[in-house]
Amino acid sequence: MNELDAGIAISIETQSVPVRRILGLNPGPMTGPGTNSYLIGEKRLSLLDPGPRDETQLQNFLEAIGDAKLENILITHTHGDHSPGALALQEATGARLVGLKAPDVAGQDKTFAPDRLWRDLETIDCGEYSVQLIATPGHVSNHICFLLCEEQLLFTGDHVLQGTTSVILPPDGDMSAYLDALRRLLLMPLKALAPGHGSVMTEPHKEIEKLIAHRLKREQLVIEGLESLGAVSLDELVLTVYDDVAKQLIPWAKKTLLAHLLKLQQDERVHCNNKLWEIR
Repeated sequence: MNELDAGIAISIETQSVPVRRILGLNPGPMTGPGTNSYLIGEKRLSLLDPGPRDETQLQNFLEAIGDAKLENILITHTHGDHSPGALALQEATGARLVGLKAPDVAGQDKTFAPDRLWRDLETIDCGEYSVQLIATPGHVSNHICFLLCEEQLLFTGDHVLQGTTSVILPPDGDMSAYLDALRRLLLMPLKALAPGHGSVMTEPHKEIEKLIAHRLKREQLVIEGLESLGAVSLDELVLTVYDDVAKQLIPWAKKTLLAHLLKLQQDERVHCNNKLWEIR
């Protein structure tokens, strides 16, 4: 069985708590093979990130759940490829919704309504395992990673991806918050990362350090681009700073570039005048 078989529950390697990955039916340029949903536990189950609302995938989830009880639906964040399937799954199973409500910006799933206010570092005791909420804003403000405590396995949503980097989406996304959250994860005793897109990563701290280095390198390219070009628009600067990305991804690169510029503005290293950015 191939790990890229969509809709099929495939076990990932763990020590004591069963975890099955169910690949979404939504492959694409921004989702890769599709959104990863994860089914945690043996009898008292939690399902993380059910993805888009899709009747076929809902039936795949229910088949994987079988006679066990789904107690929790865990949502890393409220983008359309992660959370809209939660409502139908809750209706079918009675599971509670765990996550943070959608911020009041475009592109968010407003159908997601968590059962209560959930807080950073809260731990959900599921008897056979426990899951801790780790606030990781940056990609968006309401992003949460979930730690499967017994396995030291971190479900990272879009905070840490395999084989690519997360887009930071101002005004709700924040580059400073993103880097701070990555540094926070470095202090945790992790054994593996299970991302929202891509395969499980078994060298978590190395992956996180690579991400931080990548972001700081890109930030330096922003500085060098401004030094070279002078006062410049976002549309012009992105072609210099992101000359290594495919043309169709430039609109997304421009969003992350803006996040870098806003961080540098906060750091008092650049400023913007009449939509032109330049070194302070």
